[in-house]
Amino acid sequence: MNFDDFKTPGQLIKGLLEYNGWSQAVLAIVLGVDRTVITKLIADKRAIDADMALLLGEVFQLPPEKFLTLQNEYTLAMARVISRPDPGRSRRARLFGDLPVVEMIKRGWLDVADARDVPKVEAALMKFFGATSIDDIEILPHAAKKTIVSTVATPPQIAWIHRVRQIASEMLVARYSPAHVRNAITSLSNLLFAAEEARKVPKILAEAGIRFVIVESLPSAKIDGVCFWLNDFAPVIGMSMRYDRIDNFWFVLRHEMEHVLQRHGHEAVMLDTELEGEKAGCGATVSKEERIANEAAADFCVPAKSLQSFVARKAPLFAERDIIGFARTLRIHPGLVAGQLQHKTGRYDRFKNHVVKVRSIVAPNAIIDGWGDVAPVGF
Repeated sequence: MNFDDFKTPGQLIKGLLEYNGWSQAVLAIVLGVDRTVITKLIADKRAIDADMALLLGEVFQLPPEKFLTLQNEYTLAMARVISRPDPGRSRRARLFGDLPVVEMIKRGWLDVADARDVPKVEAALMKFFGATSIDDIEILPHAAKKTIVSTVATPPQIAWIHRVRQIASEMLVARYSPAHVRNAITSLSNLLFAAEEARKVPKILAEAGIRFVIVESLPSAKIDGVCFWLNDFAPVIGMSMRYDRIDNFWFVLRHEMEHVLQRHGHEAVMLDTELEGEKAGCGATVSKEERIANEAAADFCVPAKSLQSFVARKAPLFAERDIIGFARTLRIHPGLVAGQLQHKTGRYDRFKNHVVKVRSIVAPNAIIDGWGDVAPVGF
């Protein structure tokens, strides 16, 4: 027998009956089933399941997989005949598969009551991304898009950037100038001695013409900060504060301010991810722009020469009294010294009692979106 001649399971069973000279009644007796079962199998009105495949395989001395494979191929072929192509289905798969739509609704970024209401979700996404059609949304593979970030960004990261842009676009700040930013950095350096002083940051940045926004990071985005420009005189700094610790706050803030000073992010968004750990260094794998920002941020937190001298004198043991004394000498919080020592030694489990939380200090005076708060924009 040539099994390739049979296109359906019923045809195969009928062919086997003819080959063996059996009737349907004989097969029903051999299998111990009602004759109507055989009739339906031959007419392809009853699918062959695993149990029936085993029985047929035993009776006809064939691998049961032959019956199941033919059944699956036939079932799929029939489904293709009945099914109608839906272009929207693959589009929805891209949208809901790439973007954290449910989280965006939960966070109030999309004005949608139910994620299952696809037309409303699509309309809300077009509004959020400023697109005239779903296919123009930047995260879609076939979108007619322009690059808005300096590195490859994930859809959640792009969504986060758009939220920062959305909020920053509605902010009113003083007129920007490089001189104002340099003065702001001097003012900020005088706040480093106490965690509570971080509450003054939003006001100082606004007076320097910088739109400062804090937006909680989306799951898996791993964003620390971002710098971009709305126009030639409107720099934006966005921070996620996903690491609620004093050293990370000041490092990321100064990092982004250096981007502003250097006019980085003017052509394409400077997206900073994973600034904790090794990426906070100045290694050969770090871009020139990031190396400049990293060096400025590290020196701002703890002057490099002073830190180098301290490490040379105290390594490998760093006593609590030495860290506190060194911080007092520089008029900075011990948490900044602790953070730099953690980076230098690679021991992020040490000196943890000094790296205090500051988000609750900064938040009351800042434009913040996340952690239960929704910035009143975009609707």
